[in-house]
Amino acid sequence: MAEKTIMLVCAAGMSTSLLVSKMQKAAAAQGLDAEIFAVSASEADANLAKKKIDVLMLGPQVKYMKKQFEDKVAGTDTKMDVINMQDYGMMNGEKVLKTA
Repeated sequence: MAEKTIMLVCAAGMSTSLLVSKMQKAAAAQGLDAEIFAVSASEADANLAKKKIDVLMLGPQVKYMKKQFEDKVAGTDTKMDVINMQDYGMMNGEKVLKTA
């Protein structure tokens, strides 16, 4: 089991998959044991229900859902933030991982 579980949430779960692979490479280079994956906003609830998510990061395109997700993780140990738009646009996996 990974030391940290990081879930990225975007509109369809597609655009974030490239960012996930860049974050995984950055984690491996730093020797971090992390499970990093992306899901669509509609799949996020099921993942929150079935596994312990340490960090939930919203893609800029679903930033408007921040309050909904804050409510969903309230009372849990899950940390939550919105991915910086510039880091997302540049697909800067190292910076996004550092934020997580």
